[in-house]
Amino acid sequence: WATPLILEVLGREWLDQGWCELSFRRPTYPGEQIGMAVEGGPETATIAITGPDGDVRIAGDLGRGIAPWLDDVLLKTPMRDPEPAMEVHPRLTHEVAPVGRQLAVLGRTEDPGEVREYALKKQRSEDPIFVGERPRLHPGWLVNRPTSTLHHSFDYGPAIHVRTHLQIFEPVYAGEPLITTATFRETYEKKGNHYGAYDCTTYSQDGRELIRQRHTTIYEVAKRNAS
Repeated sequence: WATPLILEVLGREWLDQGWCELSFRRPTYPGEQIGMAVEGGPETATIAITGPDGDVRIAGDLGRGIAPWLDDVLLKTPMRDPEPAMEVHPRLTHEVAPVGRQLAVLGRTEDPGEVREYALKKQRSEDPIFVGERPRLHPGWLVNRPTSTLHHSFDYGPAIHVRTHLQIFEPVYAGEPLITTATFRETYEKKGNHYGAYDCTTYSQDGRELIRQRHTTIYEVAKRNAS
């Protein structure tokens, strides 16, 4: 939702090579009136999305170029050949979480029509860069690609996305083959919720690193007693 504001502050260069670190502190719900603020520029900025109660729902930092935390935080997983989809996926639990191991490699070409529809309907964007003849993948789409990557290895859900680290190295376009490798970094429990963090690296078909990112999610939500 905040992409137009981000581009206004950091410029379209952010989409060519840029980064963000976002915390999803509280859920947002359909129909809510939210406030968005992106401050700073032209090299770095902060973002805050607030709910109608004034509480911060999403917050973080953004910038052009290479993130200062890139090599300290994100693990680059080497490129490998894509693996076919499994007929049956094992259930992801705390006991079987593959900490330190690589996930199945996801190979997928994002359909230009679906990418345009996502930008138009989900992001309400008519920006030609996302809905034109050769659409780029919207930042929201990039942030969610790790979900597809984890589902390529495991069945899980419902899930709650809690944190993202994203580094864009080059523009990413629909209609071009993409290969995503990933390493599951850690799992932990907090208040009955089971969290997982895994690092994904997305390559072009010819081996150029396009994106590196960490996705932290609650893959097993705490069971609450009905009252």
